Amino acid sequence: MLTPAARRVLRRDPVMAALIAAAGRCALAPQLDTPPFDYLVRAIAHQQLNGTAAARILERFKSLYAPASFPGPGQLLATPDEQLRAVGFSYGKIRALRDLAAQTLAGVVPPTTEELAALDDGAVIERLTTVRGIGRWTVEMLLIFQLGRPDVLSVDDFGVRNGFRLAYGLAGMPRARALAGFGERWRPYRTLATWYLWRAVDLARAGRLPPPPRPRPRVALQQRAVAAPRKKRSSARTNPAPRKRAKAAGTARARRGAGQSRRRTRA
Repeated sequence: MLTPAARRVLRRDPVMAALIAAAGRCALAPQLDTPPFDYLVRAIAHQQLNGTAAARILERFKSLYAPASFPGPGQLLATPDEQLRAVGFSYGKIRALRDLAAQTLAGVVPPTTEELAALDDGAVIERLTTVRGIGRWTVEMLLIFQLGRPDVLSVDDFGVRNGFRLAYGLAGMPRARALAGFGERWRPYRTLATWYLWRAVDLARAGRLPPPPRPRPRVALQQRAVAAPRKKRSSARTNPAPRKRAKAAGTARARRGAGQSRRRTRA
């Protein structure tokens, strides 16, 4: 995937050039032999679980069907909730799996990788995010790992944002919008940039991350909003009675003054 053209574009950014030199060639390879339904079932299974736990659930899930393999959407819909719960799926994930199966049978989720690959990135995101439990991040991972799309920058991915923070020497996490703007310089090879930002985290753990640039880039950070302390109200604002009495006394004095003026005029 790291073609000469992609290398030329990414190496214009000295930080990305250093990451490429430290991490080596990109190892991404599209999984074009995996049907979209199978990929998304696995994605739902992995949500909020570590890889080992999710793999065990998927093995038990496949064992429900003979021979042990991935079921089709119709088979999944015919499987009772009790059996899906027994393999380890929560009720929330069961609802998501059933909606995925129904949307696949309805054609909203293309049944084959060939049909999915015929759609552009925006259409893939629009259609697949209609499925319960499938968000933009999940679809971005499908675009990267299954379809091998070259220009996906997953700005909401924690690993990408953390890799950017480490590689560019920032004090805090960049805002997603700021990272998206900064990443325009990597277009049309932002998938490669995403992969190398993931590698930045691995390089940092191994003590091999190249030093950050000087000066550091200006990228907006995600700051926690802190409420400004309230100013202490004055006693007059806290207790309006003295103000009212003062206003009434002033009005009375004005009336008396006006009455005296009228008596002098008559005299």
